[in-house]
Amino acid sequence: MNNWKLLAPLCVLLVAGCTAPSGTETDDGVYGDDGSGVGTSGIDGGADGSAIPIGDDRDTIVMNERIVYFAFDSSDVDDASINLLRQHGGYLSDNPGEKVRLEGHADERGSREYNIGLGERRSVAVQSVLLAQGATASQLSTVSFGEERPANSASNENAWAQNRRVEIVYER
Repeated sequence: MNNWKLLAPLCVLLVAGCTAPSGTETDDGVYGDDGSGVGTSGIDGGADGSAIPIGDDRDTIVMNERIVYFAFDSSDVDDASINLLRQHGGYLSDNPGEKVRLEGHADERGSREYNIGLGERRSVAVQSVLLAQGATASQLSTVSFGEERPANSASNENAWAQNRRVEIVYER
């Protein structure tokens, strides 16, 4: 267990240093809440739909953002998502009874097997950031759905951007 405490800062540095390669979908702004149909807001609360009340109103808003989006064919967590995951990691650290399932997803491009692996790499990347922020391994579980549960079933760039994600699901 002490190995995680030693490796956690390294994981944060590695993940924080990762950026999407130039020329990818991130250049056209599909990852922000810019009217493109892809925002950072996720599920509105816990498994029962309730908000997670912590700190001030801004903290509650951030905690209710539950989706981390990824660039095409990437499992690198971007800087904006690391800020979001800091909030979730801090909350989990302060509330050791909470448990989270990290559901990895991919768009429809690529083979089923490849997309299952990509979804798993994405959920493990999010898990690493949460562990570095103080969450414990016993609080986190990962699952990959690959392309099987799309958020948007259309076959276009906007839909694919919505489907490249990890959903943070609080289990209550």
